[in-house]
Amino acid sequence: MRVIIYTGKGGVGKTSMACASACKIAESGKKVLVMSTDPAHSLGDSFGVKIGREETKLSDNLYAMEIDTVYESEKSWGSIKDYIKNLLTAKGSGGGIEVEELLVFPGLEELFSMFKILEVVESGEFDTVIVDCAPTGETLALLKYPERLSGLIRKVLPMERTLVKTGGKLIEGIMKVPMPEDNVFDDIEYLMDKMERLQKLMLDKSVVSLRVVTTPEKIVISEAKRNFTCLCLYHYNVDAVIVNHIYPERAMEGYFSKWQKLQEDALNEIKESFSEVPRFYVELQDGEIRTMEVLKDVGDKIFGDFDPSAVLFEKEIYSVDTENSALRIYLPFADKEELRLEQDKNELILGVKNESRKFPVPREFAGLDIASAKFADGYLNIKFM
Repeated sequence: MRVIIYTGKGGVGKTSMACASACKIAESGKKVLVMSTDPAHSLGDSFGVKIGREETKLSDNLYAMEIDTVYESEKSWGSIKDYIKNLLTAKGSGGGIEVEELLVFPGLEELFSMFKILEVVESGEFDTVIVDCAPTGETLALLKYPERLSGLIRKVLPMERTLVKTGGKLIEGIMKVPMPEDNVFDDIEYLMDKMERLQKLMLDKSVVSLRVVTTPEKIVISEAKRNFTCLCLYHYNVDAVIVNHIYPERAMEGYFSKWQKLQEDALNEIKESFSEVPRFYVELQDGEIRTMEVLKDVGDKIFGDFDPSAVLFEKEIYSVDTENSALRIYLPFADKEELRLEQDKNELILGVKNESRKFPVPREFAGLDIASAKFADGYLNIKFM
C-alpha cells in the first residue's frame, strides 16, 4: 500500500500532476484511487467527468473521489456535536444556523479529510492512494492537526471524565449547563483512537510520502523551500520535487526572450537546493492538461521509466545519538534567527518561523534537560545532560 500526497503553492499544477501520476500507476496494473482534499475540487475538471464523494470508476484500475468535508463531519461528530449544540443552546445562543456555524471549529474539516484517507487505506481496497491537497498553508494544517489535537485530548479527557462522574450533577445544578454523558466520552475516545492510527500511518515512510510541486519562479521556489522545511519539522518524508510549467526553448523567442535567463537561474536554484531529492521536470504543454489520454501522456513524460508508486527517496530526519546524548534534526532552508527551542518537562517545543511542533523528548533522554543547541549545515543538534 502506498499513499502519495501532492502539495505546493496554489496554481503550480498540483491537481494535474496528481492525476497524471495516478494514470501512470494505473496503467502498470495497480488499483489506484486519486482523491482531493481541496475544498475547491478540480479532479472532475481534469478528467472531464463528474466526480463526487463516492468512488467514481474512471478506467479498469483508476478511481477518483472528491472528499465532502461536511458529509464526513456529520459521520465523525456523533454525540460530541449534539452535546456541544445542547451546551451552546443552554447558554443562550438560541439555535438554528448560528449554533451550526459555531460548531465548525478551525481545523476540523482538515481532520475529517484525513479520517477519510485513513478509512480508504484501512479498507485495503487500493494498491495506491494519490492525494491532491489544497495549497501549502491548508496542507500544513491538514498534516499537523491530528498530532496537535490528539495531544490535547490525551491530557484533558481522563481528568474531565473523572470530574463529571464525581461531581457532574452538582456542577450541572450550579452552572446551569448540561454535563456530557458517557457516550460523549466514548465518541471522543473513538476519535482519539482514529487519530493515533492516523499519526502512525502518516509517519510510516514506507507507506506515506509527499511530493512538492513547484514552478521555476523565485517566489514559488521560496515557498517550496519553506514547505519542505515545515514537512521535515513534522517528520514527513518528501520523496520527490516536480518542476512544472517549464517554457521549452522554442517558446523563448521574441516576447519571452527575457524569461530564458530567469528560468535558467530558477532551475539552477532548484537543482542546488533540492540536490538530494529526485527532481522531475514538466514542460509547458501546447494544450490544457485534461482528459484521460492527455494525463496518461503527461504521466509518461514526467516519470519515464521510473515507477511513480515507489518510495523514490527517504532521508533520516530525526536521529538519536545515545553516545553523545544528542538529538539531530534535519531542517533544510531554516534560518537560525527564526528557530525557537523550549523544553517543558519531557516535551520539546520546536518552532521554525510561524510553525511549531511539540513532541516528546526521546525516551533515551527522559528526565534530562537541554544542555545546548547548535544549528549548522541544515541540522539542529540538541545536547542533553
